[in-house]
Parts: sequence; C-alpha cells; structure tokens
Amino acid sequence: MFIQTEATPNPSTLKFLPGRSVLGEGTFEARDAGEAARSPLAARLFEIPGVTGVFFGSDFVTVTKDQAEWAHLKPAILGAIMEQFVSGQPLLPDDHEHAADEAFYEEKDAGLVDTIRELIDTRVRPAVANDGGDITFRGYKDGVVFLAMKGSCSGCPSSTATLKNGIENLLRHFVPDVVEVRPV
Repeated sequence: MFIQTEATPNPSTLKFLPGRSVLGEGTFEARDAGEAARSPLAARLFEIPGVTGVFFGSDFVTVTKDQAEWAHLKPAILGAIMEQFVSGQPLLPDDHEHAADEAFYEEKDAGLVDTIRELIDTRVRPAVANDGGDITFRGYKDGVVFLAMKGSCSGCPSSTATLKNGIENLLRHFVPDVVEVRPV
C-alpha cells in the first residue's frame, strides 16, 4: 500500500491519501483523545506524541501537529494509517452519524438558506477538501452566514482570508442578502 502526502495551507496539518475511500460520505473530526476514542485509527494517531488533531474526509486523512517536526511524525502516522487499512477493520463504528449538525435560521429564510447551502456544497466544499478540510453551514441570521471549519481549515493562518475574500465574496455575489461570513 502506498500512501501519498500533500501539504495543506495550514503548516501544522498534513494530508494523507491512502489511495482508497476513507469515509465514503460525511466527515469525522477529533480534536482531542476523548473524541478520537470513537475511531481506532484516530485513537492510535493521538497516541503519537505531537498529534493534536485528526480529520477523515471522503478519501483522505489530515493530521494536525503541535511544535513537533513532520520528519519525526510522518513515519508513525504512515504506519498507523497503513495498518488500519490493511487490517480491514472499520474506521468508525456502524453507529457513526453522517448527518450534519443542526443549523439555525429563521423559517422565513429557508429558501435563501437552501441557496447558500447549495453554493457551499457545490463550490466551496470540494475546493476545501482538496486542502484537507471541510466547511459546513451552521446558521444564518440577519445577513450573517455562520460556517464551521474542520480539518486543516481549523486554525489555518489563511482561514480568515478564505472566509472573507473567497467564500464571503462568492455568497454575496449570488445571494445579495448575505452581508458577512463568520466562523463558529
């Protein structure tokens, strides 16, 4: 098994591509060992000193580190990912929910929210997944769109620019009622 790695815009996060499906749909994020306990692979990755975050996408795993050097972390991370996929064991228990978290918005804004969600799902999320992360709609109120940033996007130095210059401009162009985009 050959696992490729790719840099992400976040220098503390590296994207690992095992060349097969990781999570067919949905995502999984663990920001501490407690959350990681839900997945054998995430739990194993958190046992590696220096690992501070794990994110599973459709066909990739991103790992976030503290001050440790990638040269020291990569061999252990690659070994854990390889063992997981060679074992054939599930990445998450069968009861893992793929559904998105509940979003908040007023019923009168339902049509507008549907347009915002479609734009995010078709234009934003695929690009963000290429960088090892995910952005999901969390809410809309008084012209403000609230988005959750996951994986390499969470804590990325360029995340503010992505939100303001990219996503906010896109949404404002197609949905004039949008005045601002904020992370949650």
